[in-house]
Amino acid sequence: MGFSLDHIVIRSADVEGLLSFYAEVIGLGVENADEFRRGEAFFPSLRVDPATIIDLLPQAEGTAAPDRCNMDHFCLVVDAGDWQPLLDRLGRAGVELEMGPLELDGARGVGTGAYIRDPDGNRVELRYYA
Repeated sequence: MGFSLDHIVIRSADVEGLLSFYAEVIGLGVENADEFRRGEAFFPSLRVDPATIIDLLPQAEGTAAPDRCNMDHFCLVVDAGDWQPLLDRLGRAGVELEMGPLELDGARGVGTGAYIRDPDGNRVELRYYA
């Protein structure tokens, strides 16, 4: 029996800011944003691949301390050919690399990865496998 990632849920005080960051800077697809804005969906989603999404759930006021993070990080795998264009977009957006690029062991073997923070302070690993 194999396992794969289905979805990640991120609570956010600024859902629109995260939608913009992950769609425009990182390059993920957006789903249900219009329905969310009209109040017809509880949250919008970001499409990572055909089987994986990130849901952006609005954070209710006062539900978490501002310095508390619900996870250490999550990892998005990027096609090797998209690596440099992604780094270029991050640079243009003023997003600094927290660590990397460096060689890291992962679920698919050794790959090249770098860590960033999204606008809500979530740590995101971006990785490609040769």
